Amino acid sequence: MSLIQIIKDKCDLSYSCVRECPVNAIEVKVNTDYARIIPERCIGCGHCVGVCPQDAIIYRDSKQQTKDLLKSEEQTVAIVAPSISGEFDDIADYRRFVQMIRQLGFDYVNEVTFGADLIALKYKELFDNFKGKYYITSNCPAVVSHVEKYHPGLVNNLAPLVSPPIATAKVVRKKHGNQINVVYIGPCIDSKEESKLYQDDGTIDTVLTFVELRELFNEYNIQESKMEYSDFDPPIGYKGSLFPISNGLFQAAGISEDLLTGTVINGSGKINSINAINQFEEGINQIKHHFNLFFCEGCLMGPGTSPGGKKYKRRSKVIDYANKRLETFDKKAWEEEIAQYINLDFSRGFQADDQRLEAPSEEKVQEVLKAIGKDNNNSSVGCSACGYPSCRDFAIAVSKGLAKTEMCLSYTLRNRNEYIKALRTTNEKLAQTQKALKESEQKARKEKQAAKEASETINAMLQKLPSAVVIIDQNLKVVQSNKTFIDHLGDEAQSINEVIPGLVGADLKSLLPHNIFTLFSHVLDNQQNIVNRDIYLQDKLLNLSIFNIKKGKIVGAVLRDMYAPEIRKEQVIKRVTEVIDKNLEMVQKIGYLLGEGASETEQMLNSIIEFYQSEKSQKPNEKDKDSNEQ
Repeated sequence: MSLIQIIKDKCDLSYSCVRECPVNAIEVKVNTDYARIIPERCIGCGHCVGVCPQDAIIYRDSKQQTKDLLKSEEQTVAIVAPSISGEFDDIADYRRFVQMIRQLGFDYVNEVTFGADLIALKYKELFDNFKGKYYITSNCPAVVSHVEKYHPGLVNNLAPLVSPPIATAKVVRKKHGNQINVVYIGPCIDSKEESKLYQDDGTIDTVLTFVELRELFNEYNIQESKMEYSDFDPPIGYKGSLFPISNGLFQAAGISEDLLTGTVINGSGKINSINAINQFEEGINQIKHHFNLFFCEGCLMGPGTSPGGKKYKRRSKVIDYANKRLETFDKKAWEEEIAQYINLDFSRGFQADDQRLEAPSEEKVQEVLKAIGKDNNNSSVGCSACGYPSCRDFAIAVSKGLAKTEMCLSYTLRNRNEYIKALRTTNEKLAQTQKALKESEQKARKEKQAAKEASETINAMLQKLPSAVVIIDQNLKVVQSNKTFIDHLGDEAQSINEVIPGLVGADLKSLLPHNIFTLFSHVLDNQQNIVNRDIYLQDKLLNLSIFNIKKGKIVGAVLRDMYAPEIRKEQVIKRVTEVIDKNLEMVQKIGYLLGEGASETEQMLNSIIEFYQSEKSQKPNEKDKDSNEQ
C-alpha cells in the first residue's frame, strides 16, 4: 500500500483531513462519498492521521516485517530516536525500555543520538565554510519532500547531508557489518519512505513508529515491571539527545543562535515551515540566514507518536534524559568514537519531483466563486472550513479537480436552508395529505362497513331465494352461490360446500355438464344474455337465465325448478297468458284481414249497385227518343 491511505468505508467526509493537509494532496471527487489521498502529491507529514474523527486514515504498518527480520538468521539492530524518552514518559528509567526492546529479539539497541552528533558536526562544518549559498536543513523527511515536490527550484538549497537515522545506520553497519538488519524506531511516518532511498551502508530495512512499538510490546506482553536495566550499545551519543527539540541539533554542535551574530533561523510546525520555505524562495538574499525546519513541532510531536501527547511535558522529559546521560558521560570516549566515524560519507543528493498543478483559467475560477455565492471582491477571505485559506484558493482547488463545491460550508448551509424550506413546505403538504388521507380512510372504513353490511344482507337474501343463484368470474370460478344452487348440483357439491362455503373458487366446469357450462362461456365471450332457457339437470327441468353483471368479467345465473308448485303455477299462468296473447294477436290479425276484405267487398258491391242504378235510369229516355223519331 501507499504510505498513507484512507479507508473509504470509514470515511464520513468531515473534511478534517482536507483542512489539515498542507499541500492539497487529498481530493474529494464529485459524486464520491469519501476522500482519497493522492500518493504522488503526499509529502508524508502524517498530519491527517491524527485529525480524522473516524480513524479512517492509516499509514503503512511495519510490525510484521519487523517480526520477520527478528526471526531471520541475520543479527538485527534497533536504532532508536532520542525522542523515545518523551514518548515513554510512563517508564521511570530509560534503561528499562532499552531492555524491553531487547526482549522483542533485537541483538543490539543503539541510539540515533550518536548519528545526530555526527550530522550536527557536519552542519557546523557546512555553515562555517559559507560561500554565499544559504541552506534548508534536510533532517526532516517531510520538509525535504515538500521542497522537492512544491518548490523544485530550491532543491539545490537543501543541505546535502543525510538525516541522523541514516547516519546512525551507516555507523552500526560499519561496526557490525553490512549483513545485519537495521530497524529504525522513531516518531516519523515519512521515514518509512526515506529509508527506501538508500541501498548502501545507509540502508534501513524497516521503520517502526513509537505507536507500532507499543503495539508489539502489548502483543508480546512485555511490561516495564518485569524488566531489568539495560543500557544502549555503544557508540553512545552526547548532546545529540536534544535533536527532538527543533534547535537541539545546533546546540549539540555549538552552532550560534545569537540573534545578532547567528546565521540560522529555526522553524517548526506546518504553518511556520510552509511560510519559511515560501519566504526563503521569495527573498533569501534579504533574509540571509540558513533555515532549520521541522514540519512537526519538533520530533517530539511526530505523527508516529502516541496521540494526545503534550509537547512541553515531552520536551522536559527529553531534557531530563539528556541531563541524566551527561552525569556519567565519558566525553573522551565519545570523541574517540566520533573520530572513528566522522569520515563516513554522509552526503546525499535530491531529486526535483514537481507536483505543482497548472493554474486554472480565471473564467473557471469565477464560475466556481459564483456557484458558492462569492464574488471577486470578497474571495480573498474565507472561513477556512473547507481546508483552504481563502474562497479563491478553494475555487482554484475545485477548478483543479481536488475539491467539490459541497466542501464550502456557506454553500452547503445555504443549500441546506433552501432544502429545509422545501422540506418544510413538503411537510406541510404531507400533513394536509395525511389529514385528507385520514378522512378518506375513515370514509372508506364507513363505506367498507356499509358494503359489508349490505353484502351480508344481500347474501342472506340470496340464501332465502327459492331459485338457484350463482355468480362466476371471467375464469369461470364461482364467486358466490346460494344453497338452492348447491342442492341442485347434488351430494358431491354439498360435500364440497361443507369445506368451502358457497363453493367460492370452485371451477364451474367441474360442477355442471358440458352443455350447460358452455352457455356460461357463451355469455362471457359474446356478452349476450340468455333468458328463460329450459334445461335438464339431475333429472330436473330447470329454467335458466344467464346475464352479464360486468361484461366479460362477471356473470350471474338464475335457475328455477319447473316442477316446483309455485314455479309450475306461475309458469302455467305465464304460458297460458302467452298462448292467449298470441291467439288474441292472431285473431286481431285475422279480424284485420277480414275487415279489409269486407270493406273491399262492400266497395265493390256499392260500385255494382251504383252502376246498375245508372243503367236503369238511362233506358226510359232511350225509348222516348225512339218514339219521337218514329
